[in-house]
Amino acid sequence: MTQPPAVLILEDGRVFRGVAYGAEGTTFGEMVFNTGMTGYQETLTDPSYARQIVAMTAPHIGNTGVNDEDPESGRIQVAGYVVREPARVASNWRATGSLGSALRDQGVVGIAIPGTRALTRHLRDRGAMRAGIFSGAAVEAGVDELLQQVLATPSMEGADLAPEVATQEPYVVPAIGEKRFTVAAIDLGIKGMTPHRMAERGCEVHVLPAKTTAEQILALNPDGVFFSNGPGDPATADYAVEALRGVLDAGKPFFGICFGNQIFGRALGLGTYKLRFGHRGINQPVQDRRTGKVDVSAHNHGFAVDAPTDGPFDTPYGRAEVSHVNLNDNCVEGLRLLDRPAFSVQYHPEAAAGPHDATGLFDHFIEIMGSGR
Repeated sequence: MTQPPAVLILEDGRVFRGVAYGAEGTTFGEMVFNTGMTGYQETLTDPSYARQIVAMTAPHIGNTGVNDEDPESGRIQVAGYVVREPARVASNWRATGSLGSALRDQGVVGIAIPGTRALTRHLRDRGAMRAGIFSGAAVEAGVDELLQQVLATPSMEGADLAPEVATQEPYVVPAIGEKRFTVAAIDLGIKGMTPHRMAERGCEVHVLPAKTTAEQILALNPDGVFFSNGPGDPATADYAVEALRGVLDAGKPFFGICFGNQIFGRALGLGTYKLRFGHRGINQPVQDRRTGKVDVSAHNHGFAVDAPTDGPFDTPYGRAEVSHVNLNDNCVEGLRLLDRPAFSVQYHPEAAAGPHDATGLFDHFIEIMGSGR
């Protein structure tokens, strides 16, 4: 069956033409790219991709279809999807359907273009930017008119998106086996595998809404507090910063990842800034500055913490240091307090869809909770 025409228009006027993939219609978002060779279902369902159009650099997408086991949330989260060659047939023993059908069923507008490499190179030169995908009847309008629609959409800077994707009501992920600890996990866009990794280690995880206060967190008397990944600009999330400061004041063990790392930085008095095109994929080399060990890690972030990397620095909670750096661009990939049990990383140690190098960070969280008793 011939697919209807579609067009991708970037805010700087660059145009990419192709055919519709998934739902037909119009969508807008920040145009970013993901370098993962695998894990497209985990990428699509990661709440950190809210309001983003994601281009996959891997040329073939959808070969293994979709299943009911790998989603990281209850729905596809991306605003739009760009691929080079959609699979004609889904073939995997775990598949319960095709990716194209899942995109259509959930109303996710996508496009297949021959130039995903050219798109990626353009974004690496110009940076992530606003974009729109138009398919079906929408492409009948002229490029100039469609570009004006793109330019009328909001920027990712200043976007407060965590409350939009987080749970609205608390829920509990029970410990697997014997319960050892109680963890309060603030959902800023949490992936499903994250509380599961803690549950595997004997944690009863209380997943809480994004705007949960410090008083509400501490009322659970948790052994540790976790702040999750999530979308948007960390400079807007004052509610999370204030909650975390209350947790740190109480001396509770703390572990944050991704957006949680940025919130930790802000709680320590540091700033954040927008990366040119961000880190998105499952192949980012990160070095632990204390041990020299390098982990290949999974990333999805467009903002980073601005912190001094030349040694410990003072914060309202004692001395802190940059614990990890990215070996591609030297940006901050982790923070730790030296006088209190609190640390964070900018990447995804839950290993969905991989790699598994950094899963030991959950064990470290268990250790500091045990030491705090």
